[in-house]
Order: sequence, then structure tokens, then C-alpha cells
Amino acid sequence: MVLVGVLLWVWGCGGPRNPVEEMQKSLANAPEYMILLEDMREEGRFFTDYYHKYKVIQGDRQRVTNWIEVPESVYRKYESFLGMALAAKSDKGVNNTPHPAGYHYVGNPNYGRWDNRGGSSFWVFYGQYALMRDLMGWGGRSIQQADYNDYRTSRDRGRPYYGRNREWGTQGSVTRKQNPTFYERRRQAIARRRSSFSQKVQSRTGRSRSGFGSRSRGGFGK
Repeated sequence: MVLVGVLLWVWGCGGPRNPVEEMQKSLANAPEYMILLEDMREEGRFFTDYYHKYKVIQGDRQRVTNWIEVPESVYRKYESFLGMALAAKSDKGVNNTPHPAGYHYVGNPNYGRWDNRGGSSFWVFYGQYALMRDLMGWGGRSIQQADYNDYRTSRDRGRPYYGRNREWGTQGSVTRKQNPTFYERRRQAIARRRSSFSQKVQSRTGRSRSGFGSRSRGGFGK
């Protein structure tokens, strides 16, 4: 009921100053949650409006919000973290440092264990949490202990973690495969802006040439 309630509140709030912080307040008493930046978009040519979609996951339940208008400051704050967890809570506490979805569960013996294979250690969720990997969009990927160690170092220093090879986040290869719609929408927006700019340049150049020609003719006529 907590998950449904917080999403209904977000949908009807008309765009709070920072929806992530507001959702966290509403989920303060929940034993666990994860808030992902599901999608984002910009609209408008002269005055730009900014929108986010969030995915909220609690255990094996997940819901996605409608588009929520956000201030530009909030949009820019999270602009690099598409598909990542912006905030998460487990029995180990709250993590407000952006990270790949579900990494805050890795290394926690209540959720799984390290399995040695071929000289490397990989994280394996217990049976009751096996669906987590699919819910979090790992796409069949396994998390090595080296990945987790890098994540933990970044977390302890308060720095976002994008993966050892920066696979996650807005510029990440994994995110590009998971959300092609965002990248196509962004490509089209860039193309429209370039086209608009080119038309303005051509229009100004045309006016300039026209003015120069008329002044020249006037001079020769005298």
C-alpha cells in the first residue's frame, strides 16, 4: 500500500521542487525502496519545460510515474543518471548517491552471497530475490566482486558510480540498450534545433544581402 500511495501522491502533486526528495519523505517508514530515473525529456523552443519519469521498486513490486514537470535545477542535477537509482533504502540504511539499480543490495548477506567461479567471485541472489536482477534491468549481467568494491569506494566518497567501464547512466552502453526511445527523442530534438538555427542564419544572411544590394543600387544611381 505504501508504494501505491506515494505514486498517487506524486501524480497529483503538480510537480514538487524535487520529486525524489518528496517521495523519500513519503517512503520514510518503508523498510526498503529504490527510486530510479526512468526517463526524461525537454520541451519548448523559446522557453524550455523539463520532465522526469521515475520507477519506484519495493521488493518484487514496481510502478512507473507519469511525466512530472521539474525545475531545470532538478533536471540538470540528475541529467547524467538515466536508468540509475537516485536513492535507495535497505536494511543497511539509505543511499542517496546515484548508482546502478540494485547495487545497494549486493554484498548484503540477507539478499544473497558471493559465488566463486573460474577464479572470480560473482554475486548471486537467494531464490526469493532472484527476480530482482530482472526488475533492476541487469539484462543477465553478473556483478563481480571487483565491481562491488569499486562501487563501495565511490559510495563511501559520496561519488556517483557508473560502473567500472561507465556502462550505466545517460552515457552508458547498457542504458542505451535499455531506453532507445530517449536517445531517439534526443536525436530528433538536436536535429530540430540545428534546423531552426540554420533557418535563422539563412534568413539573416538573405536580409543582409538584400539590404546591401538595394544600398549599392542607390549609390550607383546617384
